[in-house]
Amino acid sequence: MTNTLSKSDRIKAGLTRRYRAEKRFRLYGIAAIAIAITFLAVMLTAIGVRGVGAFQQTHVSLSVTFDEQMIQDNNWQAIVKKSMRETFPDVTARKAKRSLYKLMSSGAGYDLQAMYRDDPTLMGQTRQVWLTASDDIDMLMKGAIDRSVVEDDRRVTDRELAWVDYWIANDAIELQFNWRFFTGSDSREPELAGILGAFTGSLLSLTVCFLLSFPIGIMTAIYLEEFAPKNRWTDLIEVNINNLAAVPSIVFGLLGLAVFLNFFMLPRSAPLVGGMVLALMTLPTIIIAARAALRAVPPSIREAAFGIGASKIQTVVHHVLPLAMPGMLTGTIIGMAQALGESAPLLMIGMVAFIVDIPGSFTDPATALPVQIYLWADSPERAFSERTAAAILVLVGFLITMNLVAVILRKKFERRW
Repeated sequence: MTNTLSKSDRIKAGLTRRYRAEKRFRLYGIAAIAIAITFLAVMLTAIGVRGVGAFQQTHVSLSVTFDEQMIQDNNWQAIVKKSMRETFPDVTARKAKRSLYKLMSSGAGYDLQAMYRDDPTLMGQTRQVWLTASDDIDMLMKGAIDRSVVEDDRRVTDRELAWVDYWIANDAIELQFNWRFFTGSDSREPELAGILGAFTGSLLSLTVCFLLSFPIGIMTAIYLEEFAPKNRWTDLIEVNINNLAAVPSIVFGLLGLAVFLNFFMLPRSAPLVGGMVLALMTLPTIIIAARAALRAVPPSIREAAFGIGASKIQTVVHHVLPLAMPGMLTGTIIGMAQALGESAPLLMIGMVAFIVDIPGSFTDPATALPVQIYLWADSPERAFSERTAAAILVLVGFLITMNLVAVILRKKFERRW
């Protein structure tokens, strides 16, 4: 009896230790998740605080006369300079005028040109319009330039501060929503730079990537999983596919440079080539995900199809593939999201070029959003630092959206057996 109780006590003590270990393991997992979420929140908060200023841009209200002669000469910036001189008539010295003109962006003339293009009746009229200020004034209005610093260590001089204070006193300068950030393309001037050109290049590249990688990846997975004989050749192919999924992305860029550009002589810095390179990089991920989705379909589905006289192709196309398609789409979207964030392979094929125009086709010169972020991060101006962080927020938002779509598709079409 004593031995029996002793054995029972030992079993209870062992179970108690096991439950405690299981509880500790669960707490370790929760702590790890909490730490990961904390680091992610800190990172996104730091990027958000740094980039939120890019969604606003300083504008100045000027009384502008649309001079007929200047319009005919296509000298729109001269109209801006004339308005500045009329606003500050006491500025007469040449050096002071140059400092005065620096308060406005070099793109202010393009704003006037766009207004006149939309309304040609403005010729000869005088209107009060809001025009874009320079990046230094923008940084000053956002508090990034400290007024208390001595003039020699400040990018804005005391005289320029006095002009800005005059605008502030007359409510002629304010921060407005920066639509140009979403509708413009790259520029040497931070206040004129936007992400639409890079975003369009990314969408065109992803379109080419999807059109190539999705059908090829799905057909490859179907062949390997449903039709290919199990021998050493198919084993070799499977090993190579798994290895390609772990190859660094820059290797695919080197492959694209050697084959698509140097051999086939395709256009450099084009979304067509970028999409082909991204397709090569995404194919292994899609094939692996598609094969896993096919294996998840119960064998009873195939057996039932064979039982009613369906052929092998009919079984796969009409019964197995529809059930596996949600998992295939999920893997494809995740692979596309990975391709969207890649910059190394695109750098190798020349999509790092300075592109001002928004691409209109798959062969036009273009860049991509991750490459645009890389270019802006390398710029010394403080305003580009804001736009770098803002572009990162846009990219992260797009990636989250794509992954959310993948989760929704999986939940909507998933079958539980």
